[in-house]
Amino acid sequence: MDKKRVKDYMTYDVVTVNVNETARDVIDYIQKTRHDGFPVINDQKKVLGYISARDLLAVHPETPVERIMSRHLIVADPEMSVNDAARVIFRSGIQKLPVVDEEDRLIGIISNADVIRSQIEHVSPEKVFNFMDTLRRLHNIEPSLERGYVPINDLLPTQPKIYEDELEGRMYEIKKGLAEPLIVVRRPGRFILVDGHHRAIAAKRLGYKTLDAYIINIAEKIELGMERTAQAQNLKTLDDIKVMDYARHPLVAVTHRLVRQS
Repeated sequence: MDKKRVKDYMTYDVVTVNVNETARDVIDYIQKTRHDGFPVINDQKKVLGYISARDLLAVHPETPVERIMSRHLIVADPEMSVNDAARVIFRSGIQKLPVVDEEDRLIGIISNADVIRSQIEHVSPEKVFNFMDTLRRLHNIEPSLERGYVPINDLLPTQPKIYEDELEGRMYEIKKGLAEPLIVVRRPGRFILVDGHHRAIAAKRLGYKTLDAYIINIAEKIELGMERTAQAQNLKTLDDIKVMDYARHPLVAVTHRLVRQS
């Protein structure tokens, strides 16, 4: 996560409100964009405050923005790590941080959604070592670990489906050089994809032939349980993985069900 910076995940195309506009103008922006708040800038693009839909309650439409905007503003630096931005967002309760340059000019905005996107499918060394420990216990073998590139088209998938929204995030990260390594088991004649199915599909869509990976080497000719699972699900190549629409994601389905019950 240390290499992930705010500048890599922030939105550059930001809708702003000029300090000389009125509450009526902000209402129009909300209706047009569906956003619930905007940075307030002057003619030099310097950030002066932030105005949200809440600030418009019981306010006359012709009230100047300057009188009702929030001046208690927390901003982010483009070189700030995403982890630090996440801490600020979590501790302050602010959902969006304007990103400014050294002269306080607005260059972007980073939201809690951007931070969450940066964290999805995060691979840690502990995750790799824990999996290696599992292999030792189950098969009484001693796997070795290396870091290298694996051929994408030769990967045997072990997950039958992925989600379109996460796939878009992984494509963005690969383009920016921010993608986490895959976790792959290499045994004689086979590369088994353990973790990173979204990343692998994203790289394939982008035309990549290889991808960075933690490679767990197994010299013994044994069949792993995940290989049998892949065979049972008729998974042979990445093309066999179904890409699911976001609306069919289990978490979204649960949310919709809870809303209907309330």
